[in-house]
Amino acid sequence: MGTWLAWIVLAGLAVTMLYPLLWMLGTSVKTTDPSLIAIEGPSSSVFPAEPGVVKNLFPRVWHWENYLEVFRQVPFARYFFNSLFVSLAVTIGQVVTSSMAAYAFSRLQFRGRDVLFFFYLATLMVPATVTLIPTFILLSGIGLIDTYFALIVPSIFTAYGTFMLRQFFLGLPTELEEAAILDGCGPVRIYFKIVLPLSGPALAALGIFSFLGTWQNLLGPLVKINRDALKPLSLGLLDFMDSYSANWPLLMAASLLSILPVVFIFLFGQKFFVAGVRLGGVKG
Repeated sequence: MGTWLAWIVLAGLAVTMLYPLLWMLGTSVKTTDPSLIAIEGPSSSVFPAEPGVVKNLFPRVWHWENYLEVFRQVPFARYFFNSLFVSLAVTIGQVVTSSMAAYAFSRLQFRGRDVLFFFYLATLMVPATVTLIPTFILLSGIGLIDTYFALIVPSIFTAYGTFMLRQFFLGLPTELEEAAILDGCGPVRIYFKIVLPLSGPALAALGIFSFLGTWQNLLGPLVKINRDALKPLSLGLLDFMDSYSANWPLLMAASLLSILPVVFIFLFGQKFFVAGVRLGGVKG
């Protein structure tokens, strides 16, 4: 009886979480043309006169041309490329810098190591919005606003990634490093030949977190980018909205296209995603 009750509760939660996605899909194939709504019925309207949770979820006639119209209305392919390029660059940067810092904080011995790590970790308590304006002023002063540099470089350093990888590195057996030292290996060679090959799951988990966070970031690009040629998808979606209204079918179609890479990465990397959550809570 307890098992059946658990399945019922989980099924209810699953429906609750899937309904917004189904609404996005249904809205993306609807229309805003009053003449078509009059012919096809109220289900083709984004806001039907008689709303229903299920009744008008999907229209009677599906307007798949909305997905093609997305590419005609805005440079969607360019926005997609920008998001992909920036997300991959930030992900690679965070994995490299975090793994190097984590190796130093977990394996190397130097004066003030633990104190320095404490203050570095304390930056996690500072909201990103607090440093946004100083970062903007700095980038503006050196003429790097409206560049890929402004989107990538300030984001490639992360205290969370360093903390997570440090916890993992502390769990690696020290006997491997001692054997490598006896064979004449230095810290750099140990880092590349022993630590990194054994840290695949942790690096993959950090990469997933980094990619997802960068892909959906809106506030940073909103402040740093003005040119359409550099807009990522999160900022480009605002082109379907104005001060008084929004083209909901096209906006939902563009939103569904924009989350496809995220869904793909999560489905194929969910075990690393769960591992990252577990690693983040392990005390070294």
